[in-house]
Amino acid sequence: MEKDIRNGILKELDQLIKVMAVLRGPNGCPWDKKQDYYSIKENIIEEAYEVVEALEKNDIPAFKEELGDLLLQVVFESQIAYEKEDFNLGDVARTLREKLIRRHPHVFAELDVSGSDEVLRNWEKIKKEEKENSNQLNSLLDKFNQGQSALNQAYDIQKIAAEVGFDWNDLKPVLDKIEEELSECKEIIALSSDNIKLAQENLNTDQKISLESEIGDLLFAVVNLARFNDINPEIALLKTILKFKNRFAFIENRVKRDNNDFKDYNLEELDEFWNQAKKEE
Repeated sequence: MEKDIRNGILKELDQLIKVMAVLRGPNGCPWDKKQDYYSIKENIIEEAYEVVEALEKNDIPAFKEELGDLLLQVVFESQIAYEKEDFNLGDVARTLREKLIRRHPHVFAELDVSGSDEVLRNWEKIKKEEKENSNQLNSLLDKFNQGQSALNQAYDIQKIAAEVGFDWNDLKPVLDKIEEELSECKEIIALSSDNIKLAQENLNTDQKISLESEIGDLLFAVVNLARFNDINPEIALLKTILKFKNRFAFIENRVKRDNNDFKDYNLEELDEFWNQAKKEE
């Protein structure tokens, strides 16, 4: 039974590779044929987010479909690599398989571990050794992936710094830092206008540059609050985005149900719909 399933999976993957080759071939799709390594990199990020969103919705059919869309990006990039004679999908799979075996010595070798925490420590230790052996590690911060979203990059950088002791010992200074950065944002806005509602219009170029910098500092400090409490800020924000989308859809449905348009409501009325959506969650 298990062999039949494995053979079925291999057959489907083989067919998928063939379809991708046709799409990139002489008689294939004009759009697919003109893509290169870099032109579809944003698609990879977008599809990864959609996988997480489907999972957060507990929508298993959508989860399956979005995983397929994510797999498409791997197959797509691998087909381009095959055409350039850089590597192929088999090389990708082999590299991953070898890495998994190498980083799980407690499963494929004789190493004993006490639990999942020690597994993670060993994983990071092996990763570090791999980087050092390949002469890729020039700085501790070289370990983080610059291809991630800014939130994930901030999260990873802070974790790396914390590993060598560059971190606060308790939550209070973390919260104080958020208050400090928020105050600095408010200070710049106050300089532009006594009326905070007019601040956006009155900010000059230098003030906008300063505010951008301070907002960056504020976001970095909030990421630190998440990290300090062992919360991934990317996942937290994705959940909030999904929550906002669901509540906004509720508002849209209320507006349509009454055969009206958004312009027919003031903010207080729309906010009442928002509160109703919260109650029904």
